[in-house]
Amino acid sequence: MTEPLYAELLQLAHEAARRAGALLRDGRPADLAVAATKSSPIDVVTEMDIAAEKLITDLVSEHRPDDGFLGEEGAVSEGTSGIRWVIDPLDGTVNYLYGLPTWSVSIAAEQDGERVVGVVAVPMRGETFHAVRGGGAWATGAWEGERRLACRPAPPLDQALVSTGFNYVHDVRVHQADVAQRLIPLLRDIRRGGSAAVDLCDVAAGRLDGYYERGLNPWDLAAGDLIAREAGALTGGRPGEGPTGDLAVAATPGVFEPLQRLLEEFGAWHD
Repeated sequence: MTEPLYAELLQLAHEAARRAGALLRDGRPADLAVAATKSSPIDVVTEMDIAAEKLITDLVSEHRPDDGFLGEEGAVSEGTSGIRWVIDPLDGTVNYLYGLPTWSVSIAAEQDGERVVGVVAVPMRGETFHAVRGGGAWATGAWEGERRLACRPAPPLDQALVSTGFNYVHDVRVHQADVAQRLIPLLRDIRRGGSAAVDLCDVAAGRLDGYYERGLNPWDLAAGDLIAREAGALTGGRPGEGPTGDLAVAATPGVFEPLQRLLEEFGAWHD
C-alpha cells in the first residue's frame, strides 16, 4: 500500500465516522430511554443504526466506488479494488438506547484481508481514535492536537484492570458470569463498558490493562484491534489464534499471556 492510499483511506474513515457520529448524537430523541422495554424505542435505535451505516457506505462509495463492504446492518459487497470497509455504525446499542455515553462508530479498511486503517469515534466523549498499520495509534479529544497512544506498562496480574462484555443469549451469559466470577479475585477489578470498540481503544490509551469477550463479530473489533496493536498491546483469541467470535483478548504485554491462559483454563470460549 502506498502512503497516499493510507492517507486517503484514513481521511475518508475519519469523515465518515464524524458524520455518522453527528447523525447518531443529534438525531437521538431525548426521550428514547422512556419505556425502554417496548418495541418502539428499539425500532428507533435500529433505524438510526441503519441510517448511520447507509451514510458511511454512501460516502465511501462516492469517493471509492470499487471498494467492498462488510457492515453490521447488512452492507455486504466484494468490490474489485482489494479494499474492503468493515463497519459497525453503532457499537454499544444498549448504551445509546439508555443515554449512556459509551457508544461509538467503528470503521476499518482492509487490503486483501489485512486491516490497514482503523477509526473509532466516541461522540459523547468527544474523542476519536485512529491507527494506520505500522504508523502507531493516535487520538484527539479534550486535549490539544493529536496524542500518540501507548498501552500501560504491564502490572502484576492481580493489579490489572480488565474489561469484558456479556452476550444476550441467556446460557452464554450464565457461563460468562461464571468465568468473570473466577477471574475477579485474581485481578484488580473487572469493568463492563458496553462497547467492544471503545474498550479496545481504552486498552490502547492506557485506561485499561486488558479486555476480553466472547461472541464478537468482525465489525465489532476490526478498527479497535488495529488501534490496540498499534499502541503496543497484544491481541489474539485462544492460544496461538487471532481474535475470533470464540474469544477476543487484548492486553498490555505482560498481562496478555497470563490473562489468555486463565481464560483458556476457565473455558471462556465455550458454554
